[in-house]
Amino acid sequence: MSAPTVYDVAERSGVSIATVSRVYRNPGSVRDRTRERVLEAARELGYVPSGNARGLASRTTGVLGLCFPDYADPDAEADAEADSDADDAAMLYSDQIIRGMERAARRHGYALLIAASLEGGPESLVAKVAGRVDGFAVLAQTVPTRDLEVISRRLPVVMLAGPREIDHLDHVVVANAAGERELARHLIEDHGLRDLAFVGGDPESPDAEARFRGFRQACQDAGLPVPDAPDLRTAMMTQAEGARAAETLLDRGPGRPDAMLFANDQMAVGALRALERRGVRVPEDIAVTGFDGIPLSRIVRPALTTVRQPIRHLGEQAVELLVQRLADGNRPPVSLELPVSLARRASCGCGQAP
Repeated sequence: MSAPTVYDVAERSGVSIATVSRVYRNPGSVRDRTRERVLEAARELGYVPSGNARGLASRTTGVLGLCFPDYADPDAEADAEADSDADDAAMLYSDQIIRGMERAARRHGYALLIAASLEGGPESLVAKVAGRVDGFAVLAQTVPTRDLEVISRRLPVVMLAGPREIDHLDHVVVANAAGERELARHLIEDHGLRDLAFVGGDPESPDAEARFRGFRQACQDAGLPVPDAPDLRTAMMTQAEGARAAETLLDRGPGRPDAMLFANDQMAVGALRALERRGVRVPEDIAVTGFDGIPLSRIVRPALTTVRQPIRHLGEQAVELLVQRLADGNRPPVSLELPVSLARRASCGCGQAP
C-alpha cells in the first residue's frame, strides 16, 4: 500500500492542498477548527509530511531526530558563567542526553536533528521533524501518544524516560524508584534522619512520580509515615522553583524537617542557595539531596548528595536501538531499565569528596 500524500489529506479533510501545507508550515495562519480537521485527517491516514518523500521511504536521510521539552534554567547558565573552569556546569539533563545521542549518531554515520518544545509543542513541529529523519527519539511525554502512534507507522521510534504507553515501541528508562528509595534509606539508616520532606514535580512527569514512589517505599520500609503526596510540587523543576520550595518548607513550621529531598538536582541547588540566605546550615541544620547527577551537583558547595543516572548513556542507547530497528524492522520491541548509583557527598553529612 502506498504512503498517504498531501492530496489524500486534502481530500479527506475537505480543504485545499495549500491549506494542508499552511497547517504544517504556518499553523497560526489557519483557523483552529480547520487546522484540527486537517490534523485529524492526517492522523487517520497515517500521513507524515516530508520535504523528501523518496528519502523518507528509503530511510536514506542520514539523520536521526530527538524531541524533548525545553525547560531552560537561567540560574544554571549564570552558574556556568561564574565558574569559567567548569565548561559543562550549565549542562542539564536534556543537554547530556543530546551529547550522548550526538556521540553515538556520529559513530553510525548519522546527524542529529533536535526539536525542543514546551508542553509538547505544536503538532506541526513534531511532524516536521518526523518527516526529515530516519528514526525518532522522544524524551518523556513530549509528544502526545496518538501522534506517536502515527509517526511509528512510518519510522522507528524510541521512548526515553517516560511510561511505556505504546507496547510496540522501544523504551529506555533509568531505575528512578530504586534510586530514590536507596537515597532515602541512606538518610534514614546511615544518618538517623526521620523527618523527611519530599519536593516533587508535575504529577504528569513519569520520572518525578517514580522517584516519589521510591521515597514512599523507603518510608514504609523504615516504619515512618508514608505520605500520599509530596510535601510540595513544582511545575518547572528549576533552581528558582527549588529555592521557593525551600523557603515554603522553612516557613511552614513548627520546626524544620531533618532533610529536603528534591526530585532533581536543579531544584536542590536552588534550595541550597535559599537556605544559605536564610542562615540555615547544610548539612548541620538540614540535609539536602537531589537526583540526576548533573555536573553542577559536583560544583556547588556543599557538594550535592544525589542519585547519579547514566544520562549520556541514555542518549547513546536510544541511537543504538534506532539503528538496530532500521537494520531489522521485525525484531521484538525492547524495554530497558538502566541502573543508577548513589553519590554520597557533603550536603547529607557524608563529607565525601565529590
